[in-house]
Amino acid sequence: MKINISKTKEVFNYSEPYIIAEIGANHNGDIELAKKIIDKAKGCGADAVKFQSWTPKSLIAREEYDRNQSYDDGDGGKKHFGSLKEMVEKYYLREDQHFELKDYCNEIGIDFCSSPFSKKEVDLLVKLAVPFLKIASMDINNIELLKYAARTKKPIILSTGMASLAEIDNAVKTIEKEGNTQIIILHCISIYPPKYEDIHLNNIKMLQQAFNYPIGFSDHTIGTYIPLASVSLGACVIEKHFTLDKDLPGWDHQISADPHELKEIVEGSKNIQKALGSFTRIVSKDEEQKKLKFRRSIVTARRLEVGDIISYNDLDFKRPGTGVSPDFCEHLIGRKVKSKLDADVLIKLEDLE
Repeated sequence: MKINISKTKEVFNYSEPYIIAEIGANHNGDIELAKKIIDKAKGCGADAVKFQSWTPKSLIAREEYDRNQSYDDGDGGKKHFGSLKEMVEKYYLREDQHFELKDYCNEIGIDFCSSPFSKKEVDLLVKLAVPFLKIASMDINNIELLKYAARTKKPIILSTGMASLAEIDNAVKTIEKEGNTQIIILHCISIYPPKYEDIHLNNIKMLQQAFNYPIGFSDHTIGTYIPLASVSLGACVIEKHFTLDKDLPGWDHQISADPHELKEIVEGSKNIQKALGSFTRIVSKDEEQKKLKFRRSIVTARRLEVGDIISYNDLDFKRPGTGVSPDFCEHLIGRKVKSKLDADVLIKLEDLE
């Protein structure tokens, strides 16, 4: 199945990947920092930047705030500061900031998208005319949110971290029952970063077989080679956390790609997708020309006189490949020479009777 993920791009398994630079909360509550990250994502060639649309009231219950009054990660407050509520208050994207960042993305030519965490935020993103709705892994069993998002008739990108195959299937069927079959499923491991043995990239192939929808990969590894490897398995969407600097304070900077890494993912994924090519054996025009230089032709192993009868010992096989092919050798044995031939020259069929 093919899905129009934006006005300019269609995705399907093994298509050129649509690259989402996941900014999330890496803007740290600073709208100017958000714009700088958007600029860099655009410069790296990403197709979209993605934020997270939640408020202090739409995501976390009061008793969870009460339980998390302070953090001590031993990093000088680089990843956490104060209480959970203080961090959420600082990092959430205000409604007016959504509009400002959407307009900015339109100006520079990159897709703006976000993950809604409540029905109200679905409405906000629809108002912003985002190309699709990205459902976070944590909400794969949030049936009411799935239904509400599906009714918008926008494409749904569904992350699958922490989910069993049965839960993924139930989420997909929930969306389908609302009349929405524009679904893209992302293989995902919700650990930051995961152990390599827990990534199971072959799940991309499994999901391709289990569902008649495009399959992508939401990556939380450090570096570039795991998302690039996913392209070789047909991942048509790659979502990768993105930052200007891994040392910035905040939740996700340390596991995010920096500009150098994102550019490598963008360029590498396109080249890998082209290199995968066809299941049909094809010899390119360039290789056909290479045959003329690199393959061998039948040549004389000794001087041959008119009337000599060709034997195997009279023949050798050398470059270039512009003469009679070595696999035609048996057809020359026993034939009579009608033109004198020097040693170590290409034999032409017209030299023989």
